Amino acid sequence: MRKLISLMVATLLVVQIAAAVSVGTGVTPDIQTEDFPPQVWMCDHRVVYDDATEPGRVSGDGQELVERINDYAFEGEQIAWKVLVMDKNGVEKVEDVFATIGSSQGAGNDIEVNCQEIGFNHVIPSCNARIDEEYINEFDPNTMQYYECTLTVETPESMYGEYWITVEAVDLDGLSGTMAENEYWFLNPVIALSIDGSLTFEEVRPGTDSYSETMLVGNDADEGSGVMLDMFISGTDFYDSSSSGAMCPTTNQLQLKNFRYFATNGAYSTYGDKEVGRDCDDEGYCEINYGIGFNNPNAFYDSNEIIQAQQVGEYYTANTLAPGSEMALTFKLSLPEPCNGDFDTGSIYFWGEAI
Repeated sequence: MRKLISLMVATLLVVQIAAAVSVGTGVTPDIQTEDFPPQVWMCDHRVVYDDATEPGRVSGDGQELVERINDYAFEGEQIAWKVLVMDKNGVEKVEDVFATIGSSQGAGNDIEVNCQEIGFNHVIPSCNARIDEEYINEFDPNTMQYYECTLTVETPESMYGEYWITVEAVDLDGLSGTMAENEYWFLNPVIALSIDGSLTFEEVRPGTDSYSETMLVGNDADEGSGVMLDMFISGTDFYDSSSSGAMCPTTNQLQLKNFRYFATNGAYSTYGDKEVGRDCDDEGYCEINYGIGFNNPNAFYDSNEIIQAQQVGEYYTANTLAPGSEMALTFKLSLPEPCNGDFDTGSIYFWGEAI
């Protein structure tokens, strides 16, 4: 009996030892992939394009608007950006890329235009693409895509005033990112001229020169718009509206050539004018060319500027006015002899073209 019990105990020990040779269990890892928000980098520089409505002195329809130096734009003009978009969750997860305008910086403003994919396969250095301290030097088509975004300014009914403008990308999870370079634009600013003073010549003796009081012509564009105006002057002949038997000197017409003006703006004046397309006398009083509308700008450029001084490129900086600024003009009338009549019909016009 004792022998049997001992044998059974030994058998149990063998079984326990054999079971401990192979044992295992499983652990399920908890892996959470980062929901990576799209990154947007502006590459090269953004470009502003002119429209066909009224081509400028330098730029024509569809050409880069090189004369625009402040952030304002008019209906039909375009602002364009080239951007690099990256999503480490995969470029196919980027749902949309678009340009927005709104009252605040960053994401969430009104979508105005969708961006178009463009085919680049390298990292453009000007993108300065980096995430924190990680510089992106190599292009990965699985996570990166270039886009071109072109925003055309609409009518004042839908786009008027000051807006933040940027490019935004959003992914399928609703996460979004914008390029760092938000821009602040005044769209469709109202441009206007102010005239302070009147052009009156009273009791002028035939055969003499008479001078008017000095009048001020100013840039009355929207405050804060930054609209720079290139200034021009033109006029018509003058007539007596009453049946007075006017004659000056041979017919009932006082010709525009009898009027001249002297203008000052800052450190510059028409004394020493370049006299392109007109002449000025020894006092610095310049003749006025004919014109009743700024519908043919080429006829005005290089002849009808109010002050032709301090030329930079195609423009005379002395002839430009910022919002709220003014230039002073004094007129001289050289009345012919003989002359009779009160010439109260006709005009001298001032024009301002947004640069």
